[in-house]
Amino acid sequence: MSSEEDLSLVVDPEPSEDTLEGVKVLIKNYKKKYDELIKEQKELRDRKEEVQDLARQFEERTENLKQELEMDKRSYKAQMKKEEGKLGSLKQDGGDLMEQIQKVQADIQEEQIRNARLKERADVFCAMPEKKFVFRGQTGDADDWQKFDMKSQIVYPMDGGTALITFEEEDVARNVLDRKRHRVDLGGECRITVEARPVHLMLPGLVEIDSEVCPRRVLVSNLPRMDTETLLNKLEIHFSKSKNRGGEVDACDFLPDSGTVVIAFVEEHIAKRLTENESHEVKLSQTKHKVRVTPFLNGKISNFETRVSTCPRTVLLTGIPDIMEQETLQDLLEIHFQKNGNGGGEIEAFLYNPAGRSASALFGSGSKE
Repeated sequence: MSSEEDLSLVVDPEPSEDTLEGVKVLIKNYKKKYDELIKEQKELRDRKEEVQDLARQFEERTENLKQELEMDKRSYKAQMKKEEGKLGSLKQDGGDLMEQIQKVQADIQEEQIRNARLKERADVFCAMPEKKFVFRGQTGDADDWQKFDMKSQIVYPMDGGTALITFEEEDVARNVLDRKRHRVDLGGECRITVEARPVHLMLPGLVEIDSEVCPRRVLVSNLPRMDTETLLNKLEIHFSKSKNRGGEVDACDFLPDSGTVVIAFVEEHIAKRLTENESHEVKLSQTKHKVRVTPFLNGKISNFETRVSTCPRTVLLTGIPDIMEQETLQDLLEIHFQKNGNGGGEIEAFLYNPAGRSASALFGSGSKE
C-alpha cells in the first residue's frame, strides 16, 4: 500500500428510523434509558428514604435533647432554689451568730469592766483604814443566825383634820378599820363622826449601791487625838505642798464616827499620786506622826425598789372638825378609842393634827412603827 493511500474508519450506518431495524434499535435504546431511569429513580427513592429516616432520627434525638434540656433546666432551677434557701439560712445563721458574737463580746467587755472595778474595790478595801473591833456577842449554831435588818424612818405627811392612832394590839386596829365610821361623843349634845382608814407606807424593798474610787479625794487615818481644827489645818498645810506630793486643797473635813479626815483636791491626779504610798509623815505637833492615806469611795445608788406596806397597828382618822382646843379634842378622841365598847383598846401613841395645819409623823424611830 502506498503512502498516498487514505486510511478511513468504516462505520456501519445506523439503521434508519423508517425501517423496522431502526425502530427496534430505537426501542432498545429507549428501553435501556428507561431501565436506567428506573434504576436512578429507585436509587433516589432509597436515598430519600434514608434521608427521611435520618431526619426522623434527628427529630427524635432533637426532641429527646429538648426534653433532657428542659428536665436539666427544671432540675437546675430547683437546685438553685434549694441553694438559695441554704444561702438564706446560712445568712440568717451568720447574722444570728454575729449577734451572739457581739453579745458575747459586749458581755466580755462588761465583765472585764466589772472585774476591773472589783479589782479596784479589792485594792481599795485592802488599803482601807484599820479599825479594831471587840466581839461581845454570843456564838451559836449556824441555823440560829439572824439576818441583817435595816430599820427605816419614814416621814408620813398628815393633812389637817386627821389623827394617827397606834394601838398595842393588831386586832384592835383591825376592829377599828372594820367599823370604818365612828361616832364620837364629845360631851353634852356635841358629837362628831370620823372615818378610820388604813395607813400605807412606801418602804424601800431593795437598795443596790455601786462604789467607785473618787479621783479628787483621799481618806486620811491613823490620826492622833488632838484639837479638830488644829488637825485639819495641819493636814491641809502638809498636803497642799507639792514637795509632799500634794496640791491645792479644795476641802478638808473630819468624820467624827470613824476619826478620819477626808481631803478633797482641786486637781484629780493628786489623790492617785498620794495613795501610791500609804504612809506619810506629817508634822502634827512637835514631832512627826505617820498617817495612812487611802482612796476614798463614792457611793451611787444603781438600783432602788420600793414596796407598799400597811401598818398593822396604826389607824388614820379623817374628817375631824376644828370645834375645840387641840389638847381637849385629842384627849376626848383618845378616851373614845381606848374603850373596848367602842371597838378600841390600849393606845401606844396618838397624834392629832387640827384642820388648816400641816404636820408629819415619823414611823420606825426605834419602835415597831
